[in-house]
Amino acid sequence: QVQLVESGGGLVQTGDSLRLSCAASGRTLSSYTMGWFRQAPGKEREFVAAVTWTAVITHYADSVRGRFTIYRDNAKNTVYLEMNSLKPEDTAVYYCGVKISYSGNYYSQDNYIYWGQGTQVTVSS
Repeated sequence: QVQLVESGGGLVQTGDSLRLSCAASGRTLSSYTMGWFRQAPGKEREFVAAVTWTAVITHYADSVRGRFTIYRDNAKNTVYLEMNSLKPEDTAVYYCGVKISYSGNYYSQDNYIYWGQGTQVTVSS
């Protein structure tokens, strides 16, 4: 069984930065794609960013590209999401997930089988 624990969320102002962390235990995840998703109140969970196991290939939602950076430290079994120039529309609960299968796209939450409990990010205007 895999446990994922997100941390680093908080209340910030527009333009501020935050770094989210997702620490995994129970299984080495260095061979799998890991992703960040977010869910705002009243909205469906949406893809934010993903990084392949090699850490060479990254993917971003258009809404965060250029502001957010996903990276991983396989030695620590941890994935990070560096968020800069935060906007009020970034307010959401952020979740990290693990995509075990090598098939399927990286942007659909249905392809991720392990999830953390989420960390709240609130950006005030």
